[in-house]
Amino acid sequence: MILDRSLTLDDFQRVVRGFETVELAPAAREHIRTARAVIEKIVDGSAAVYGVNTGFGKFATIGIDRAQLGQLQRNLIVSHAIGVGAPLPREVVRGMLLLRAQSLALGHSGVREEVVELLLTLLNADALPVIPAQGSVGASGDLAPLAHLALTLIGLGELEYQGNVRPAAEVLAELGLTPLELQAKEGLALINGTQLMGSLLALSVLDARILLRAANLAAAMTVEGMRGSHQPFRDDVVRLRPHPGALEVAAELRSHLQGSEIVLSHAACGRVQDAYSLRAVPQVHGATLDVLHHAERVLAIEFASVTDNPLVLPETNEVISGGNFHGQPLALTADALCVALAELGSIAERRCEQLLNPALSGLPGFLTPHGGLNSGLMIAQYTAAALVSENKVLCHPASVDSIPTSANQEDHVSMGAHACRKLRDVLENVFTVISIELLCGAQSLDFQTLGAGKGVQTAHQAIRSFVPTLDEDRYFKPELDELRERVRAGTLLS
Repeated sequence: MILDRSLTLDDFQRVVRGFETVELAPAAREHIRTARAVIEKIVDGSAAVYGVNTGFGKFATIGIDRAQLGQLQRNLIVSHAIGVGAPLPREVVRGMLLLRAQSLALGHSGVREEVVELLLTLLNADALPVIPAQGSVGASGDLAPLAHLALTLIGLGELEYQGNVRPAAEVLAELGLTPLELQAKEGLALINGTQLMGSLLALSVLDARILLRAANLAAAMTVEGMRGSHQPFRDDVVRLRPHPGALEVAAELRSHLQGSEIVLSHAACGRVQDAYSLRAVPQVHGATLDVLHHAERVLAIEFASVTDNPLVLPETNEVISGGNFHGQPLALTADALCVALAELGSIAERRCEQLLNPALSGLPGFLTPHGGLNSGLMIAQYTAAALVSENKVLCHPASVDSIPTSANQEDHVSMGAHACRKLRDVLENVFTVISIELLCGAQSLDFQTLGAGKGVQTAHQAIRSFVPTLDEDRYFKPELDELRERVRAGTLLS
């Protein structure tokens, strides 16, 4: 991939998960050189410019001698690399490298080409900085995590390379690379940014696309297992309240239910309405989809943004301190998506109850043909309920919190990193809940004598290829784990 002024979510996925290599576009190199020339001019002059020849944060009023500008940038990196906690997952770090390089390549940060090239070299070699997960408040960007990333560029810290964690200097030498000697503005440009938040949110959005489609499939399977009505999913019905997500979800449900024989059982059915968890799927899942689409739009803007400080404006030869590093757009989006995905789990757990409760389903209790001696899928619903309740705690919005830093210079922070990290936890919990519903839905179809809709029937056969019908109690957690893995990877959908 050629890194220029545009980066899409699909580009992000091809590089971060597909290991596509990245190189700088010639135009990007020119933008970088032009911005760097502005910084060099300031270094040669006498004007005080924040981050170039002054201290940082509360020390912004302290001027720094020209001979110490490189030391200033190195000191910034080593002093800020004080994150804690478990290392970030590899794909998150790959995303951070890509997004940091992309932002710098836009030509408003004032770094040299060598800085961006080294970021891309590490990414292409899959030599990844070891970055602790905790320490960002999402205000001047993700300072501590990005400092750990930058640390490896100057030969400090650790890199994970070919399965081993080793001192960065050793890995750089093995790759034939020389550690950077940072020059004016470069350390600050490397650590002021939203790339941890951006990487976490982007990965969550990619996974949420799969999760939502799996939830739609699970809902369709439950509708068939419950012999529910298809009428609420009609286009002319949903179009009377035409939220885009609802229309899209209803269309997908109709596709899964097409050709159903089970729906014919409604010809002489005395049931007037289904429970909300069945008939309101387009409205509930659709609302989640609308939030997901909003997150995609936010990321599209973020991927085309310069998020460090100060900003270099080559057109006017200015260096301006602003607030582009603040994580609020990502924090609010992550919190909203967190709630939206949790709702997928909440309604899915209720559909599991519909299937397992004989008073509601008309099916054998807990979907076991020999209840009493066997418990069937009873405790699968317990697990779903536990995860749904855990998500209620995780959904408390991180973005409503703020705590002052840097002696009150940074007096309002976004907590965007917290929002994006707990979003990942909610996402993983909901993948499990949806997998439990698919397990219950497949079992419920084993009691039906009529054929399910085309998509549901295909999914049922796919699940039964590795999860046998539960005729008697057995240890089936490994089967649930495999089902979840296939749902998570998108292979069940495909």
